[in-house]
Amino acid sequence: MSGPHPAVAETRVAVRRWLAEHTAETPVVVACSGGADSLALLAAAVHEARTVRAVVVDHQLQPDSARTASTAAEQARALGCADAMVITVDVVGTGGREAAARRARYGALRRLGAPVLLGHTLDDQAETVLLGLGRGSGARSVAGMRAWDAPWGRPLLGVHRKITHAACAALGVQPHQDPHNDDPGFTRVRLRHEVLPLLEDVLAGGVAEALARTAAQLREDCDALDDWASELGAHALRGAELDAVELEGNPPAVRRRVLRHWLTAHGATALTDRQLRWADDLLGAWKGQGGVSVGGHLVVLRRHGRLTVEGGPAKSGQR
Repeated sequence: MSGPHPAVAETRVAVRRWLAEHTAETPVVVACSGGADSLALLAAAVHEARTVRAVVVDHQLQPDSARTASTAAEQARALGCADAMVITVDVVGTGGREAAARRARYGALRRLGAPVLLGHTLDDQAETVLLGLGRGSGARSVAGMRAWDAPWGRPLLGVHRKITHAACAALGVQPHQDPHNDDPGFTRVRLRHEVLPLLEDVLAGGVAEALARTAAQLREDCDALDDWASELGAHALRGAELDAVELEGNPPAVRRRVLRHWLTAHGATALTDRQLRWADDLLGAWKGQGGVSVGGHLVVLRRHGRLTVEGGPAKSGQR
């Protein structure tokens, strides 16, 4: 008796390994858009996991979104997932439609209170790394997505998108083709259809895998630096203040991690690399300068060998 189609087998093995490493006996939720990636993931999860719940998020951004969501739920049931439901969200807020939709979707999924499996693939990881590189977002962004970042699980990060499409074809499932995935108005779409194919051609293949390896290496480095910074920050904390002398002799990459965590705890929002570097100058380039404005209308100052945070915008002459 022959086994499953190779593409189906590959997705099952990926999910099996992820479950064994992260949450073998826990019921999981699969976020199912009706696209090839999420349907292939769902089919594999139904085969491998103890209990699976499929959740389809209707963003209400297209005239036929309700029908598309209902079809995705029906496909989930056809794949053996008895528990399939549709959640409707309102897409509002700043940062563009794509970002607002992501916030609405993730907010709804987070409230489900279980590991939520997402259909991100190796190709999605490569695109994420390239976006981080192009935007100069630093190591955290270039490190890409994690296989487990509670409550989000990504079992297919080592599986190519072409495999999920092949798996759906083998299972007799017709995925939904989201028109947004071919809209060149989205940067990620242009990366997918223009930049990555060009890089594959110029560098003779293997680019997505290479970018994923780079991301994995950076995550390991970031984790080590984060652990160092956490220990250093605990030693330097003096109530609500930081001991500048304790911090100033350490590498800038570690100091800035301490500062980011400390400022976020004080309510700083949307911290930029420039703001962190200015704040770090109070440690590594201290010349008696004034306070530095950071996200959330806060000012960080150095007084008597300690860093402190005050509310309100910086005074005239401060950065």
